[in-house]
Amino acid sequence: MKSSRALLLGFATVMLVSAAAALDRPEVTFKVFQFPADKIPRVDGDAGDWAMVPDDYAIGMDQFVDDSSRHAKPDTTKLDVKIRVGWVKGLNRLYFLYEAYADSWNFSSPDLNNNIFEVVVDGDASGGPLVDRGRSWTAEEVGAARAAPEARISAAESHWAIQGAHAQNYHVFTPAKDKDWCMAWSAATWVKELPWANSACSYNFKSGESGKLVLEFWITPFDYAGPEGPQRAIESVLSENKIIGLSFAIFDRGDPKRPGGNPFWNLSRHHSMVGNASELCAFKLMPVEPQYQKPIEARWSWTMVDMDRRLVAFKDLSVGKVTSWKWNFGDGESSTDQNPIHAYKEARSDYVVILDVEGPAGTSRRSKVWDIQFK
Repeated sequence: MKSSRALLLGFATVMLVSAAAALDRPEVTFKVFQFPADKIPRVDGDAGDWAMVPDDYAIGMDQFVDDSSRHAKPDTTKLDVKIRVGWVKGLNRLYFLYEAYADSWNFSSPDLNNNIFEVVVDGDASGGPLVDRGRSWTAEEVGAARAAPEARISAAESHWAIQGAHAQNYHVFTPAKDKDWCMAWSAATWVKELPWANSACSYNFKSGESGKLVLEFWITPFDYAGPEGPQRAIESVLSENKIIGLSFAIFDRGDPKRPGGNPFWNLSRHHSMVGNASELCAFKLMPVEPQYQKPIEARWSWTMVDMDRRLVAFKDLSVGKVTSWKWNFGDGESSTDQNPIHAYKEARSDYVVILDVEGPAGTSRRSKVWDIQFK
């Protein structure tokens, strides 16, 4: 019979596969680069912090499609973009670097008539309707709604109950001039403000001119983000190897006289992904690249199982190949288990717990001073 751990791992694998399969473009899973904790990118419009990100993380114009078939293949002499996405373990943030050249930028108007980089994120890959007006309706659904309009909630109710609640849509202005850095297309417009988002942009051109733009920003994905404000919001928990739903669209509104109109390019194959999170693409939160990892490093966490019995569970989180563990619980007791459970006899507040690990790359130690307290 399989162990509980094996069953849980199998279930987690099935959930990851199911999440990826439910999203668009099942043949590809895009990657999100993990920045080490000591190399978090500074959001200042300077791409230098991103030089460490390998090229295979970059998404260019060759990855974008146009499901309307109204526009020709992207002409990179007129518009050329490169996008990288990052994350940091322990922070529920997605970092973006958007580098773009355009033969003509449009940003003189105070409204949506602007070059735009649209980002839609579903942090738990739950899918489903996102923006009511962007949803694709079947003929049967339209007929049913007309025959029994009371069966469908009103547009206002839909906006306040659904729009942006479980997935978020950001129209990022490229560049933003005399207005907010983006339009959060949701009832929860607060998601674009600090401390849930931040942005910086650098460019040296005027509206109507050509040039290169560098945009950095980060956002916080939410499993729930309601219009009432952040007090009931639930951040999406980001963890290694997790699959999230994410997609982009690029509005090229630089030349209003361009034959055929202004192109609209999607990473998803569906223009309607702006209103349906099930049509986003699968992105995987990657582990730290080997060249940025220490060969071996002791790390661990703990959980209070039973305060009355002073029962504590310890979990090994060490990095690298580890072949042996030695725990010193600070009370004269020790263990060589990887993930021990220990009962303390005395209700003290001065325990110093130490984990020593060993492997082919050497040894490492991590102590925590007075984390474990009973009085």
